[in-house]
Amino acid sequence: MNASTPRLTTPFGAESTAAEVISGVDLTGRRAVVTGGASGIGVETARALASAGAQVTLAVRNLDAGARTAEDITATTGNADIRVAPLDLADQASVAAFVSAWDGPLHILVNNAGVMASPEVRTPEGWELQFATNHLGHFALATGLHAALARDGGARVVAVSSSAHHRSPVVFEDIHFRERAYEPWSAYGQSKTANVLFAVEAAKRWAADGITVNALMPGGIRTALQRYVSEEELARLRAQFANGTELLWKTTEQGAATSVLLAASPLLAGVSGHYFEDCNEAVRGELSARSGVSDHALDPEAAALLWQVSHDTLGSRD
Repeated sequence: MNASTPRLTTPFGAESTAAEVISGVDLTGRRAVVTGGASGIGVETARALASAGAQVTLAVRNLDAGARTAEDITATTGNADIRVAPLDLADQASVAAFVSAWDGPLHILVNNAGVMASPEVRTPEGWELQFATNHLGHFALATGLHAALARDGGARVVAVSSSAHHRSPVVFEDIHFRERAYEPWSAYGQSKTANVLFAVEAAKRWAADGITVNALMPGGIRTALQRYVSEEELARLRAQFANGTELLWKTTEQGAATSVLLAASPLLAGVSGHYFEDCNEAVRGELSARSGVSDHALDPEAAALLWQVSHDTLGSRD
């Protein structure tokens, strides 16, 4: 979005649920993958897509939790075509195995899984965990599945970001905190900016394949994502960014609504390279730390550079 382009809006808003957004949509014959589909908003994203008739694969680390979630989704939607596959985004071998095992077209990819504000942890490659999981893992997954996404045309990729992207651009000089002091929220913010930049660049690169790619902020939802964040820290952060207003938690059904909108709604057919929140395109600019989209997350030069850096880091094939 730029100053001359009207902001994209829909009839839905902050209190809309995934079920409301998917109502009337028919995804019969469509295949979807939801990373982190066994917890939090991933469950409700998968449930909504399944309710519309899609074949849904839950790409998860915990296969037992995935199996329980699949049974629950089948019980509540009547859709028995819910699959579970192992995926650890911090492990490139796991990502490669998932990609290798995929057969046939893919119509919807929801990059939903993530880690938030973790202690300083590094992968065996020496990569900072949040960037490795939230961005590099999803980058490898999406690019690895590019041919499957391009096969039938009209595929959609959804990148779940966060208002925390305001906290940091991608610091290309020291992405993995090898020189600067590690700070959990800066690391998280950087990884969430990377999610948006991925959408910006992939939208451009994959337009000719009929693939649309968008990013979103789901809202504040109490899920396992906050497992590294204490109640005291959450209270401090909410007070810091409340700006005198009450901050309300969304339900998981409300938190999944924007993901489902981008993944399946005909209202957004052909829309690509945008950032949404509360089921509408976000206003551009540094409005606050909890709404809007920062210019650094939509910077096309940063998006192109991140793609190249990611490609070089992973030795990617796309």
